[in-house]
Amino acid sequence: MTALRPDDRANTRVFDPAKDDVFTPSDVSAVRLEARAFAEEVVAPVAHEIACREEDPASFPREVFDGLAASGLLGVPFPVEVGGRGLAHPAAATVAVVEELAYYSNSVAAIYDVHCILAGQSLHAGARTDEMKAVLQGLVRGSFVASFATSEPAASSDLSPDAIQTVAEKVGNDWVVRGHKRWITNSPVAEVLVCLCHHVGRTVTLLIDLKAPGVTVGAPDRKMGNRGQLTADIELDGVAVSDHHRLGDVGSGLSVALRALTYGRIGIGSAGVGMAQRAVDLASERLASRHAFGRPIGANQHWQFRIADLAARVEMARGLCLKAALRLDRGDRVPEPHAAMAKIAGTEVAVDAARDAVQIFGGYGFVQTLTGEEADYPVEALYRDSKIGEIYEGANELQRWIIARQILGRDITG
Repeated sequence: MTALRPDDRANTRVFDPAKDDVFTPSDVSAVRLEARAFAEEVVAPVAHEIACREEDPASFPREVFDGLAASGLLGVPFPVEVGGRGLAHPAAATVAVVEELAYYSNSVAAIYDVHCILAGQSLHAGARTDEMKAVLQGLVRGSFVASFATSEPAASSDLSPDAIQTVAEKVGNDWVVRGHKRWITNSPVAEVLVCLCHHVGRTVTLLIDLKAPGVTVGAPDRKMGNRGQLTADIELDGVAVSDHHRLGDVGSGLSVALRALTYGRIGIGSAGVGMAQRAVDLASERLASRHAFGRPIGANQHWQFRIADLAARVEMARGLCLKAALRLDRGDRVPEPHAAMAKIAGTEVAVDAARDAVQIFGGYGFVQTLTGEEADYPVEALYRDSKIGEIYEGANELQRWIIARQILGRDITG
């Protein structure tokens, strides 16, 4: 099949951040161009297949993951001492990578987010032993795929100690873990799991070998979108974990997880920006090239105003993501309100832009492949993939509560 691509006029992105930006640090801009070149060469040719294939361990985009490792892009978030790039602005550069990957495949962006941000930053912040530092170095090299587990069948947005039912029991100097985790990205192909557990009214985060006795990883979930981002349940039945694999102090497990999740929310916002940018680019080309009643459909003022509003929202969302990431880079411990704003703005403009792109494309926006022309159409996958951003890594309703809590205070919001 041949992928639908914009014509030469539309190959320049609408308000391209690689050309129009005037305040992004130079190291971040350089990484953006590098990630874009990788996405165009490696991700774009397989993006439609990734978006439409059935979830199965064999369908994990291993060649893309290995390419990310070979390119060194997995090292963007990390310092030199663990094999990373040692950038001056690693968080801002990381979310730029996520955006560029999501422009073609939100599945690939989500794989990168979980491996490098959720699992990777938890390891980076919590590694206490040389053994764990060596694991982190392997993660940066891409020697294995990593996963991250906080959610459970009855706990997702609420990660308080009372809500977490996966229990880590101290036995001697080590741990025994029992519980059930759900929605665990990368788990069908991962080798390690960063796992948030309950322990005597507190929390602890442990690194678990997914090949250890007592670990059962279920079959991949069948999802509406993000089909290349494999998720599955994990059952932990008396899994022995060395205390050397504890990340951070006992009682600080939730802090380790929330720091990674806050970083991850900026990443999810940036993934939304990438999808929204793609939808706006495709839609703007279609508005100029598709004719109805003797003129381009873009001649209708409704669509002129709509595409203008979407372009403005993409720019604003990108700025929020950059600001939140730069706060991390300057050492702000948990920039929660700006991370929440970034996630809301990026994910919601992605859904709106994808929905409008489907409408602009008409019937061509509703198909994966038009058999009569043997052509693939990407808009349908954008619509499917965009929705999850409003839900995972903290639903947008929770993000609004975080912002309101900052404005009104905990005594009012709870």
